[in-house]
Amino acid sequence: MNVITKTLQLADGRNITIETGKVAKQADGAAVIRMGNTVLLATVCAAKEAVPGTDFMPLQVDYREQYAAAGRFPGGFTKREGKANDDEILTSRLVDRVLRPLFPSDYHTEVFVNVMLLSADGVDMPDALAGFAASVAMQCSDIPIEHPISEVRVARVNGEYIIDPTSEQMKEADMDIMVGATKENIMMVEGEMDEVTEQDLINALKAAHDAIKPMCEIQEELAKELGTDVKREYCDEVNDEELREQVKKETYDACYAQAQSGDNDKKHREEVYDKIKSDFIERYDAAHTDLSEDDLEEKHAQIERYYADVQRDSMRRSVLDTGKRMDGRACDEIRPIWCEVDPLPMPHGSAYFQRGETLALATCTLGTKLDEKMVDNVLDKSYQRFLLHYNFPPFCTGEAKAQRGVGRREIGHGHLAWRGLKGMIPEDFPYTVRLVSQVLESNGSSSMATVCSGTLALMDAGVPIKKPVSGIAMGLIKNPGEEKYAVLSDILGDEDHLGDMDFKTTGTRDGITATQMDIKCDGLSFEILEKALMQAKQAREYILGKIVETIPEPRKEMKPQVPRIETLEIPKEFIGAIIGPGGKIIQQMQEESGATITIDEVDGVGKIQVSAPNKTAIDAAMGKIKSIVAVPEIGEVYEGTVRSIMPYGCFVEILPGKDGLLHISEIDWKRLATVEEAGIKEGDKLQVKLLDIDPKTGKYKLSHRCLLEKPEGYVEPQRRPRGDRGERRPHRDDNHRS
Repeated sequence: MNVITKTLQLADGRNITIETGKVAKQADGAAVIRMGNTVLLATVCAAKEAVPGTDFMPLQVDYREQYAAAGRFPGGFTKREGKANDDEILTSRLVDRVLRPLFPSDYHTEVFVNVMLLSADGVDMPDALAGFAASVAMQCSDIPIEHPISEVRVARVNGEYIIDPTSEQMKEADMDIMVGATKENIMMVEGEMDEVTEQDLINALKAAHDAIKPMCEIQEELAKELGTDVKREYCDEVNDEELREQVKKETYDACYAQAQSGDNDKKHREEVYDKIKSDFIERYDAAHTDLSEDDLEEKHAQIERYYADVQRDSMRRSVLDTGKRMDGRACDEIRPIWCEVDPLPMPHGSAYFQRGETLALATCTLGTKLDEKMVDNVLDKSYQRFLLHYNFPPFCTGEAKAQRGVGRREIGHGHLAWRGLKGMIPEDFPYTVRLVSQVLESNGSSSMATVCSGTLALMDAGVPIKKPVSGIAMGLIKNPGEEKYAVLSDILGDEDHLGDMDFKTTGTRDGITATQMDIKCDGLSFEILEKALMQAKQAREYILGKIVETIPEPRKEMKPQVPRIETLEIPKEFIGAIIGPGGKIIQQMQEESGATITIDEVDGVGKIQVSAPNKTAIDAAMGKIKSIVAVPEIGEVYEGTVRSIMPYGCFVEILPGKDGLLHISEIDWKRLATVEEAGIKEGDKLQVKLLDIDPKTGKYKLSHRCLLEKPEGYVEPQRRPRGDRGERRPHRDDNHRS
């Protein structure tokens, strides 16, 4: 067993240990990463040959957390791990987006990366180590990849940038971003922040990159030691260089002309490009009648690849030469924007947001505490009261196929929009909020359209958001070896596909709230990054202006169909009285009032939330609750209920669960021999005044007669004085025997 161990020290003194050669030796590459009590196993396996006809990189990254890692049982009937949850999928995407661009463009063999959480104490956050673990496993193999990478989390706490912070440190952070990079270039950024400036974000990226460089260097050392720095040979593409040149020669000018035409119709552009390609294929087939059908099919596949390169190169050249984009816009120009709020009558809030050929419909639903989402992951058991779901049906891009379940893309895009908006929901807002974004048309940056339509829908629903939020996607065109580059605002789908960057930012007028960036090129300087961020800021502010024109502020009044909610804080000792034995009291109150009542103990205080479709039901429920938690006050008059009759008086319930004694002498001004003489019976309603509360026993002394008019000439009976009983005898000494 050839076990190799290496240790990397972070700036704060914590160590990350790499171990390979002990476990998972059947995989092409495997490594165990440890930081404190957090342990991850990463493995990578690649097929021997590519599936015929594959012309892309079939990479799959799967990050999974074992409940045993935290000493927990999975929930559900099966009591075992099931399909990946949202957090696992999001972490998988983070790793995928950094690794994918680094495989050779002509490598099409299936590669599977598995990262498994084996141990966690909740101190160090495992998702920050997943990318590093995956890359180490890759470097332990001979699978061809251009550079090692790593990922780190950067948090800013009290103005200080912390690399891979603990979960406790994260509670105080105003910035939480994940950064993936090679030793030379930043490849991926994703995170959320509390309205930070563009320069703050750049400083965080610099701190992250400084921490990543030694992580990449230690992987290079490991690969040399293992001998895996020499990668396997492969042949996943058969190329015809003569045909490649012919395709370029006969189609480039036409593609360049189309890129320069300013055609802003996506479908028409596609038709023109398809016509250029089909005309070439027709000419080629006519000139090569000697080829068999199988040979022609092989040549057609090659033509598809070479023509895609021509499309890409001509579009990029057009932008760099003239600054003119495919749809005729300038580099910093935003497509036409159209907004509408309240288009649908019954949702609690709704809005359309269209930018160019991208259209999103957002609906907002307001619910109660019972509608909160329970999160039950390995290291997180909590509740979410702001939800955002993003849907991308096939028809939005004109695809003729069935809509299946929610994919990784939908989860990732929805999460980004959720991060951008969640900080704007007030902490004390009593409702659970659900936004649903239906992308109805798509040609670039539907996630940012979701942020904008979501802001509009929230304001239409009357949610008192702190500030409106907008989002924009930025692109980049930069050819290798050229100094010249172009930063593109509000990118099209084609500009995302054919360009070098997809950089999304969301924010208010005061700063950035979320970001996501993917890089496809080598060499992204901080100068370019700063230009992209400042151009994005201008675009966001322009879009914010359009949003505010449509609806200047949240509606003051919610729509009639929105459930009404009132909240109340009570001393925690009253929680049991409201719930009652087995929930009897709270259930009875809900049945009688028609309201929904929830109660929680938070920081030693009972927090009650009452919701109902109308004010009458809420008032009825609140009245019952207030009567239970009310504290009787001396001198107050109550309408009580006679609960029991005794020879010396009767007991009257003045508040729920609070009985007081109405002595027979306090029923009437006249002398009564029995309580029944006054006509009082059990169940009668009776007005009484609280005279006194015994300081030792807490018993209530009541009076009814003091509320009656005193008879004329009434004289209070005098108590007969006690006679002189003489000198009292001394206490008997029980121990004395005479």
